[in-house]
Parts: sequence; C-alpha cells; structure tokens
Amino acid sequence: MSDIEKGVSSSSNGAGALQASPPPHSTAVLRPTRIANAGTLGLFSFASTTFILSMYNVQTRGIKTPNVVVGMAIFCGGLTQLLAGMWEFPRGNAFGGTAFSSYGAFWMSYATIFIPNSGILDAYGTDTSELASALGVYLFTWMIVTILFLITSLRKSAAFVALFGCLSVTFMFLACSEISASTTISTHLAKSGGAFGIITAFIAYYVGLSELLASEAKAVTVLPIGAF
Repeated sequence: MSDIEKGVSSSSNGAGALQASPPPHSTAVLRPTRIANAGTLGLFSFASTTFILSMYNVQTRGIKTPNVVVGMAIFCGGLTQLLAGMWEFPRGNAFGGTAFSSYGAFWMSYATIFIPNSGILDAYGTDTSELASALGVYLFTWMIVTILFLITSLRKSAAFVALFGCLSVTFMFLACSEISASTTISTHLAKSGGAFGIITAFIAYYVGLSELLASEAKAVTVLPIGAF
C-alpha cells in the first residue's frame, strides 16, 4: 500500500508527520500534497544566520558589533524561514511549520532591535543596565520556546534532539551574558553561547542536507539522523 493510500505524507528519514485523519462519518477525502519539502530551505536559512551571529559572538577576527547580521536576519533567517514554515503547514507538518515560523519571527524581531530607525535601542538612552535586562528577558523567553520544541523532538530523531538541545544552551548562555553584572563573566558567557551556536548551525546544516538528499526522486545517499 502506498503512502498516499495510507494517508501518510512522506518525508525524509521517516520524519514526516501524519496527515490529519477526517472525523468519523466525514465525507472528506485525504489528497496527496504536491508541495515540496521546505525543510531544507528553513534549516539552511536558520543555520546560516545562526552561524554568522555566533561567529560574531565568539569575536572572530575581533568583531564585537553584530549589526552586519541585521540584513541576513531579516531576509534569510527571518522572511525565508517564515515562508518555509507557511509551506510546511499545508504538508501536514505542524512541528516544522511552527518551528520555522517561530524562528523566522525571532530573527526578524531580533534584527528590528538593531535597526537604528526602529528607536528601540534609543528608548533606553544611556541606561545600559536596563537594556541588558530587557535583552536578557527576551533571550530567556526564546530559551523557553526552544525547550518546548526540544520536548517535542524527543519523539522525532536524535539529530533534532541535538539541534534543539544545543540551541537551548545557546539561548541560556546569551541570556545570562546580558544580565551578568561582571563584564568579564558576560564576555565569557557570550563566547560560550557563540560556540554552542556554531555547533547548532552545523547540526542544522547536516539535517538540512539529509532532508535535501532524501527528497531527490532517485535518492541513493541518505545521511542518517537517528530517527526514532
């Protein structure tokens, strides 16, 4: 029996989501979707933006100002991921749609903070402690969201567990870096967050490549992601 006949939306490495079954006594007919898997698009966009910002956080080549990532965060990490999320919902993948859309919104909101004309940074004036506390709350909130995705990923694959686990630690270090009273400790925490962010980016690249290879009509080489 084919996946279409079973009402299953196939995806790479068996990580796809089951299409919603029609309610009892319903005349609705499940139809196969012709929308391609947008997982690789979302994962590559997320990985690339995360990698760039994380390289800044570890102060690669002495870079301390992250503003160059703003354009990348708006269009690649933000808009592209949001579109990938919107395409995942019609495929019946609520997890992928929610994750990509959420992190797309994260990147666009993060970029907006650093756009001069947004007035967000100017609103705090010279009170850097209040700004740091506000950014700390912002990052802790996304750590909570990421932990919720981590819990859900426990039913999917080892690769997704590693991805959301490392991302949760990344947010934790960056949030603690913002609220730390010591400049030295804050710098070390930010660098630690950057290091975990780089690891997160490469895991996302790996999973994205696995999705892309598996989506080919004549897929021969498939990278294992440890599907449960």
